[in-house]
Amino acid sequence: MAKAATKSTSKPAAKPATKTAKPAAKAAVKPATKAKAKAVAKPAARATAKAAQATARAAPKATAKAAPKAKPAKKPGLKLSMLKPSVNNMTVRVFARAAGFDHAETDAWGLTRSPEFLARNPAHLTPMIEDKGLPRGVLWESCAIMQYLANKHGLEKFYPKAPAKRAMIDSAMFYLVGTLYPYVARATYPALGFPQYAGEVGHSDAHPDRKSEAQKAAASAIAEPLEVFHSFFRNGKPFIGGSNPSIADIRLAATLEFLAVIDYALPQWAKDYMAAMEKKLGKAYAEPAGDVRGYIAYVRSQAKA
Repeated sequence: MAKAATKSTSKPAAKPATKTAKPAAKAAVKPATKAKAKAVAKPAARATAKAAQATARAAPKATAKAAPKAKPAKKPGLKLSMLKPSVNNMTVRVFARAAGFDHAETDAWGLTRSPEFLARNPAHLTPMIEDKGLPRGVLWESCAIMQYLANKHGLEKFYPKAPAKRAMIDSAMFYLVGTLYPYVARATYPALGFPQYAGEVGHSDAHPDRKSEAQKAAASAIAEPLEVFHSFFRNGKPFIGGSNPSIADIRLAATLEFLAVIDYALPQWAKDYMAAMEKKLGKAYAEPAGDVRGYIAYVRSQAKA
């Protein structure tokens, strides 16, 4: 009986006491620990925040002192006298934009025969640029202008220095000016209302039928030199300049713009070529081309009226 009483009275009493003690101990320890942690954490956090703010304030000052703002590079200035409806003028307008010149354009429509203009440019031609580095201060002829500016400013992207590559660009431009463009001018100038060059049938007092025959003959002759640009100068490449348009490409694409006035049936490669030029050069091409196209649209609307 004594053993049974000992077991029943001692064990149940001991276990609850132990269980009650543990929660009490935990409860006593946790608040104390949290209180100490908060007490230590708050000053530490404040100190860290102040240090971060001080660093953030100091950083801009230090950066500003260490790295002064770089001044934007000045693009070369350029004064250009031009006529918007002309593809010769369009050539230099496209080039100036594509090359990134900070240029000012002056519309010389009706002013090329003025005493002031003739004093500077006795040939009364546009496009014309003004540059202090030139012996006479001015330069006309679109190809010469592009060559000069490319040489002066090291624009090899448009006019390579390598003799063989440059020779092909020069050859393409001279062939265009000497062979293709005279046909284009004879075929399109009468429709555009532009005066033809002295010696041309269209400039003479010849019978209208003869002038019309000369115009049609010129239009028929365009196909041969045009194909030379496709098969020889481009030779399977996107452009005469290879993967990027050259000054010869700018001159050729601008020339082909005029053919729309006579509804000339361009071969598909030429259509693709002109589209590729506009895509590659973007607004540099599209803006000047828009002026030429606008004039052509106006001329055609007047003819139909």
